[in-house]
Amino acid sequence: MTIPTHRFEALVVGGGGAGLYAALTLSREGIPTAVLSKLYPTRSHTGAAQGGIGAALGNTEEDHPEWHMYDTVKGSDYLADQDAVEILCREAIETVYELEHLGLPFNRTPEGKIDQRRFGGHTREQGKAPVRRACYAADRTGHMILQTLYQQCIRRQVRFFDEFHVLDLVLEEGSGGRRCAGVVAMDLASGELHLFHAQAVLFATGGSGRMFQVTSNAHALTGDGMAVAFRRGIPLEDMEFFQFHPTGIYKMGILLSEACRGEGGVLRNALQERFMERVAPTIKDLAPRDMVSRAIYQEIRQGRGIGGKDYVHLDLTHLGQETLEKKLPDIADFVRTYMGLDPARDLIPVQPTAHYSMGGIPTNVDGEVMQDEKDTPLPGFYAAGECACVSVHGANRLGTNSLVDILVFGRRSGMTMSRYIRHSGWPSLPSQGLDWAQALLERLRNAQGKEKAATLRRELQQEMMESCGVFRREQSLSLLLKKLEVWEGRFLEIGLQDRSRRFNTELLEAIELQNLLVLARVTVASALARTESRGAHAREDYPKRDDENWLKHTLAAGENGKVVLKYKLVVITKFQPQERKY
Repeated sequence: MTIPTHRFEALVVGGGGAGLYAALTLSREGIPTAVLSKLYPTRSHTGAAQGGIGAALGNTEEDHPEWHMYDTVKGSDYLADQDAVEILCREAIETVYELEHLGLPFNRTPEGKIDQRRFGGHTREQGKAPVRRACYAADRTGHMILQTLYQQCIRRQVRFFDEFHVLDLVLEEGSGGRRCAGVVAMDLASGELHLFHAQAVLFATGGSGRMFQVTSNAHALTGDGMAVAFRRGIPLEDMEFFQFHPTGIYKMGILLSEACRGEGGVLRNALQERFMERVAPTIKDLAPRDMVSRAIYQEIRQGRGIGGKDYVHLDLTHLGQETLEKKLPDIADFVRTYMGLDPARDLIPVQPTAHYSMGGIPTNVDGEVMQDEKDTPLPGFYAAGECACVSVHGANRLGTNSLVDILVFGRRSGMTMSRYIRHSGWPSLPSQGLDWAQALLERLRNAQGKEKAATLRRELQQEMMESCGVFRREQSLSLLLKKLEVWEGRFLEIGLQDRSRRFNTELLEAIELQNLLVLARVTVASALARTESRGAHAREDYPKRDDENWLKHTLAAGENGKVVLKYKLVVITKFQPQERKY
């Protein structure tokens, strides 16, 4: 059987904001570029980002990139690499203006400037008061970014392969070491394997939130790119740090943007108390997400959840109908549609929801993938967006910085790839490049076992939520690691009812589950080893931050079926670690 083979100088895997901005940048440089996307690109999860993109434009009040940098480093609980954060905050400004010039319809001030709103953890003069830094398009900012970049890519004749699922990375093995040569992907419409030969490959495949039971992440976010890289010997960085957004719709996890609190919404417990005043007296409900999520759980544990249940209320009633419809129209619609409530009159039940992976494939500030703790790049392989770890988010990401991250480093990756392509020849395709993917599909399509992917996934998600969620302990993490070994064994006994090739969603679900199991094991092993509390990683048995022993990044690699942990130091330039107070 002949395998279809495609040849492009640049290959981008992922059609979200990072992938599209990289592809646009490459096409502007005259590089023939293809984008492989698991979904139709405008369905990518960037479109779910609601509240805004952070940039110190100073359009509504005084602001500076250094203030943005300070807030990002402090918000990260001092685990972010400060050289990367400085680039993030400086280039955020030109990135927003370029988006404007590309056609993104931002909200405007009366003077016609890009409007800005408050967001959690963003302050003026190093924490003195909240600042308006989030540039926004109502509560559809990510949606507008996707539409704008996709249209520009079409204009630039970027080639799209929609509904292609990448299964493996193809590496050329030479005397000088490894080099990326392309990817193997499955066409979901036909079930056929395709080989993509490229000079440079960018992974922009998004996060892995579907390993948790209650999550804001779409069903497609199963950490595919991270798992593929890990299986090919790339370590994953800081995977123990997973952010839980404080305001997901109760039981559903559907996100109610931080923009709600940026516009003046407040959190209330069963006593109607605005409890964040006790936790962060200066910025209250606009504290960083890890602090607000922990505060919600503490209220619930102390018996102040609503009706004795595990949620609190988000109060938007004082904002008024006009503000809700003008600045938060999608949020208001979500509440009406999914809860049958009117946010102008009713309090909204919310609980923390698994939201964002601070960890991922380690890269430098140019998107080059690092294959060890010595920062040795893997030639021709790049990563950007949530699947990558630069690290600009450290132990906790500030709201709006996800959009800044994907755009700043998506564009930088595209620029670096274009330079690399001009000075490198074509890698050869190894004869065994398809072997792993072919064997996987053959095994799953013929699997006769009794285990079901959906059952295993539900068990994984429930246990990850309970034992590796907002709060963690050594005993529960150790037990979870043992359960993961059992689930991995049970996965080998999986069986599929659907034997068809066209749009076989049961087969795709099994492949995704395999990726989630890999990433869950890395996450739990990294969390178990880190005996401190920092940012989103809260250990009840080690409640204090330990800079003496743990001011370093985790690098988790796979060796002989086990997770092996190594570490590298955090880059500190301007801001020395200190206690986080707001």
